[in-house]
Amino acid sequence: MNDLSLPGRILFLSDDPHKLARQFSGSDLALDDARPLRDDVSTDEITPIPTLVHYDERIARFAHTGFETHGELPIGEGAIADGGFSVIVGGNRYGKGSSREHSPLAEVRAGIKLIIAESFERLYRQNADNLGLFTSTDLGLIDRIRAGDAIAIEDLLADRDPQAAEILRAGGLLGYGRQIAQTTAPMPPDRQTDRPMTLAEKIIARHAVEIGGTAWDLSPGSAGFVRPAWRYFHDIYTAMCGHMLKEAYGADLVFDDPASVVSFEDHYSYAHRPEVNVGGDRMPGIRRMSDGHRAFVHDFRLRDHGYLDGDEGSEGISHAMMTEHYVLPGQLVAGTDSHTPHCGALGCLAYGIGSTEMANGLVTGLTRIRVPETIRVDLRGEIPTGVMAKDIVLHLLAAPFVKDGGGIGRVFEFGGPAAAQLTTDERATLANMTAEMGGLSGIFIPDDETCRFLKDRRAVDFVLEPWMTSDPGATYAHEITVDCGRLTPMLARPGDPGNGVKLTNLDAPVRIDIAYGGSCTAGKREDFDGYHEVLAWAAGRGLRVPDGVKLYLQFGTTAVRAYCEARGYLETFEKVGAEILQPACGACAGCGPGLSVTADQVTVSAINRNFPGRSGPGKVWLASPMTVAASAVAGEILSFEALKRTFP
Repeated sequence: MNDLSLPGRILFLSDDPHKLARQFSGSDLALDDARPLRDDVSTDEITPIPTLVHYDERIARFAHTGFETHGELPIGEGAIADGGFSVIVGGNRYGKGSSREHSPLAEVRAGIKLIIAESFERLYRQNADNLGLFTSTDLGLIDRIRAGDAIAIEDLLADRDPQAAEILRAGGLLGYGRQIAQTTAPMPPDRQTDRPMTLAEKIIARHAVEIGGTAWDLSPGSAGFVRPAWRYFHDIYTAMCGHMLKEAYGADLVFDDPASVVSFEDHYSYAHRPEVNVGGDRMPGIRRMSDGHRAFVHDFRLRDHGYLDGDEGSEGISHAMMTEHYVLPGQLVAGTDSHTPHCGALGCLAYGIGSTEMANGLVTGLTRIRVPETIRVDLRGEIPTGVMAKDIVLHLLAAPFVKDGGGIGRVFEFGGPAAAQLTTDERATLANMTAEMGGLSGIFIPDDETCRFLKDRRAVDFVLEPWMTSDPGATYAHEITVDCGRLTPMLARPGDPGNGVKLTNLDAPVRIDIAYGGSCTAGKREDFDGYHEVLAWAAGRGLRVPDGVKLYLQFGTTAVRAYCEARGYLETFEKVGAEILQPACGACAGCGPGLSVTADQVTVSAINRNFPGRSGPGKVWLASPMTVAASAVAGEILSFEALKRTFP
């Protein structure tokens, strides 16, 4: 194939819902007529959470059904598939959010062959490559397509790295993976660069392989394959992986090093709850996914962390469990979740991949990576009482450099005097939410705190090696300094984690209906220390969550639950009227209590993202665990300090 055939129409994702309606009624717009284009189109909008039960042709009907603009949802079920479109055009940071490969898959199944956008999120574009879906940032292509010109494949690949180009020429990653699987070898030490390197670059070099003896210089921006120490996946992706592998390999399917593969069933243990099924009964599709997950794990005898005995709860959220049980400093980890960088709190390089990447990785043992540039985040000052890591990361997300996409595809390396004040649980919050910053990953240089965590949590006597740090003179693409001593509790207004605002700068009270504390980001031990500090203070003064407000607290893992039980936290939580939930992804993933059920409900949540439709149809404010607990008691968004002033 030398040219890309684009016989269909062009769909412009305009910020104006009326312009979208015109296109679905049959009118074709020019680019200037369609402007302004919607920026920040998230994967939560391309394939809303309820649609993730589909992984075959049926998913085509749901492409972009969660797209929201000016309070409207203008793209109905089947609108893209039935509209005869072959090209979609969007604005900046197309494909933000979750690593779900369902999004480009839905577009492909709906007939889309090319996505043009002003910029793309790294993981979305990589998933599109893996499926053979072409992407471009050249808006000049639009006039050529309108004129009926044939678009040469090489024109679309001109600005892509050689690896991505080869994958697209092969029609996708699974085809390419079969071609190269027998030609790989570890990177010879004499081919590893002797220039000063960041820790992330060193980890990549130690896990890199060569393809067909071709040298890889490992310079930032170059791309190649690595052999992760760990590969893990969870139940949203299992059935899709199995479907892809069956199509590609049939009965010849054999896994590479299955001992380094871990699977998790962590999303749907609360999916039977009524709030999850308000828009329709999701359980048949969820049961189909669950059955597919369990059959896949059984057939290949994989290590699996599944549901607890009884109706509700799982052993724990995948990346939280990986941090608690498996990952070590200096390792490279790939997982089917955009919040895989969570593990970077331990000084490893961990990043999210999609279903095709995991399917290929299960068979070949390899995942692909583009050597990232590193952004140094220097945390300084004394972190004030009442300020948590969540406040620091919401401050970073609101910074113009990050908000404008400066972190896309890069690694955020956290250091400085204030970083040393953060425990590993708090470090995990920052590493986790580099996903919201658009980064490949986040990483802390391992130190005495890392060794303490491994000893206390896992009884591992880990000895740091001299190479496990960034070299003096290593090159950073950008440096950010945060004076943590000047920080106060932060929020993110509904719609995007980058909508940061100081809590003290709210111009009017924000009444709430739901307060949710949980998820991978905020279901750790020290998050529960924060919930307990606030709620114990409230219980000591006879305060409870007011009528009309629901407070949910959900453990991230069973180890966190055991910790809270041992410290007597549960009695306090129950005394103030909180509902305690067993470990699961829960409301964060639209899969459990804590979801809003109507558009007028307001939630304050400690989760990591609040894109439209995330955690239900209502409006979601992001906040730290302590702010969530204080707000639940007050019935409106307040900091703990403000709560104490309100009820002296």
